[in-house]
Amino acid sequence: MQYVFSASDVSCEIVVDGERRMIFDDVSFAIASGEIVDLIGPSGSGKSSLLTAFAKLNPRAHGDFALQGRPASDFTPQQWRAQVAYLPQKPVLLGDCVADAIRLPYTLAVRQSSTQGDGRRGRKTRPADLLPDMRIRETLDALGCADIDLGRAPHDLSGGQAARVSLARTLLTNPTVLLADEVDAGLDDENADKVATILEHAAMDGMAVIRIRHRPTDGRATRIMRLADGVLTQVKAESRIEAAKGGDIA
Repeated sequence: MQYVFSASDVSCEIVVDGERRMIFDDVSFAIASGEIVDLIGPSGSGKSSLLTAFAKLNPRAHGDFALQGRPASDFTPQQWRAQVAYLPQKPVLLGDCVADAIRLPYTLAVRQSSTQGDGRRGRKTRPADLLPDMRIRETLDALGCADIDLGRAPHDLSGGQAARVSLARTLLTNPTVLLADEVDAGLDDENADKVATILEHAAMDGMAVIRIRHRPTDGRATRIMRLADGVLTQVKAESRIEAAKGGDIA
């Protein structure tokens, strides 16, 4: 199997009460295009720390990472994070309205590209032209957010709504790898299923998806990995069957 993303020798150490504590060490992981991998484990086992390490957002973590066969050193931090996108459980949405918050990556990209190499101002492209309201509306509706008006202020959203708006924003940037940190937390089963469905469609289009989850398995993951006591292991098929019946493997 050809992997689109790989990590090896990943470790993360924190300081607690003046003493160093290793959360995990010598962790290796790889994922292919189109895969959905669920990451489970006890609270405090380091799942979020591992995903932020993959995104190169964790200063306490170290390891060797590669994307599409190229080492992370070939990418600027901005290039890496655009392709290996981390979606936090508690997102921050900036902008006067939901549409602005979703277009923020496009706004930044336009600003970066609007200056030519010789320093002269190039031709400007509006973020609204690159990401029309219709496309935003379709994505939000698919996530169960038909009740969210694009002109609504982000601070008026509930936690579950903000999480799905953040997911829509990330999906619309089309990353190679999506690191989703419990984006279905706080959602009812119906809306959690809508989120799972749109992630499944993204994987069918070639995106590699890693999901931290505490819900019972929904049958969409190609693999389930468990992080516990500093060790990352794959959950065996028989454990996945028990989880589908409602057993707790987290």
